[in-house]
Amino acid sequence: MRLTGIQPVTFRYIVISYVLIIALISLLTLTNLVAAKSAYAQTDFTTNNSSNEIYSPLINNVALKKVHVGDIDVAYKIIGKGKPLILIAGSGASMDMWDPQLLKQLSVNHTVIIFDSRGKGQTSVGTVKNMTMSQFANDTSGLIDALKIKEPVDVLGVSFGGFIAQELALVHPNKVDNLILYASDCSGKIAVPSRPAPFASTPIAQARIVADMIFPEKWKKEHPNYLSYMPLVPVPSLAGIQVEGQAINSWKGSCDRVSNINKPTLVIVGTDDVIVPPSYSLPLAEKIPGAWLVQINGGGHGLMYQYPEKLSRIILTFLEIVNNMQM
Repeated sequence: MRLTGIQPVTFRYIVISYVLIIALISLLTLTNLVAAKSAYAQTDFTTNNSSNEIYSPLINNVALKKVHVGDIDVAYKIIGKGKPLILIAGSGASMDMWDPQLLKQLSVNHTVIIFDSRGKGQTSVGTVKNMTMSQFANDTSGLIDALKIKEPVDVLGVSFGGFIAQELALVHPNKVDNLILYASDCSGKIAVPSRPAPFASTPIAQARIVADMIFPEKWKKEHPNYLSYMPLVPVPSLAGIQVEGQAINSWKGSCDRVSNINKPTLVIVGTDDVIVPPSYSLPLAEKIPGAWLVQINGGGHGLMYQYPEKLSRIILTFLEIVNNMQM
């Protein structure tokens, strides 16, 4: 891990959320999903990742609740006690994507709120005809209101969720206290991977493809059971894919607006992330006044599965320091 100084740099912005890849190339039947769940216990997904074995039951046993927000019913879970910290998942992903050890550690002194965005998991798709990134931000703001949270909250967005978090801070600045952008950028342009992504017939097979992109080669060699570090997320619905596609296609990015974000901001990325390389996060850290930029050595796009303890420690340190400065 290193704290990196910001230098002007020119590069193309291309962002691919690994769960969007799941969404786009693994629209599976319910039969395949059921079969995959049966096979799940027989694969190396369950091989000896002790932290997941310890923490997953703690998170899975938290009651799932729903609340009406605008034209949708939002599914969510609340973990821990303390200042609210709302987590916005990546493209195509439900709240099941979050690493359980990360959630457990963040919830020691925070009320952690995880939820399914519009059209994902157990949240309805609603009636909006032309979805936008601002509407995703409106949904998140509406959830905060529906939960009767009166004070600004801390916000963590990963990848596509980082786009929503930026819009939330820009469109509803009164709802955000501190902002954490993990593996994200400010342009949001989606591109095809540099190597063709083969189709897969089951979530298990698809997860292997995704793992090849979110975990660095060196780390995979050192962790031959690397699939056990990943959660098996539900297959995204076609409706959920469509609303995300509408939002990303209509979004012009935020690079020309993020300088208006006046919230303490942490930008965090893995040094070995091939989906959102470290250089792609520079404009965020460069343009947002006073933003921190932290690169985790050896981390890929899935760094929260690789280093959940390190990531949580960085996030908690950032929040402790900026909260103390605000007193």
